[in-house]
Amino acid sequence: MQITDATFEETVLKSEQPVLVDFWASWCPPCKMMQPLVDRMHKEFIDKGTAKIVSINIDQNPQAASEYKISGVPTFLSFSQGQEIARKTGALTENQLRSMIETATQQSKAA
Repeated sequence: MQITDATFEETVLKSEQPVLVDFWASWCPPCKMMQPLVDRMHKEFIDKGTAKIVSINIDQNPQAASEYKISGVPTFLSFSQGQEIARKTGALTENQLRSMIETATQQSKAA
């Protein structure tokens, strides 16, 4: 699911569920490589109703990228109750992405 600077706050920061955000760019080969995995995991977690996985293009949405000091892509940030929980830059494995979501989920339950 693609989000924008305009929808970032509502979709990510105000979410009741943990959120994994994929900051990406169209010119980035590792971003393109990650997209099928991100899309598949988005569908899986939306179907389960346990977390959100969203993507934001840094070239089209520079405000969020600047606010979160994104210096390389892809960068993945996990959020729980509007707070950044974890950050990783570069192509990741499915297990690494799942771990980021799990950390945010545990943080959400603890709050």
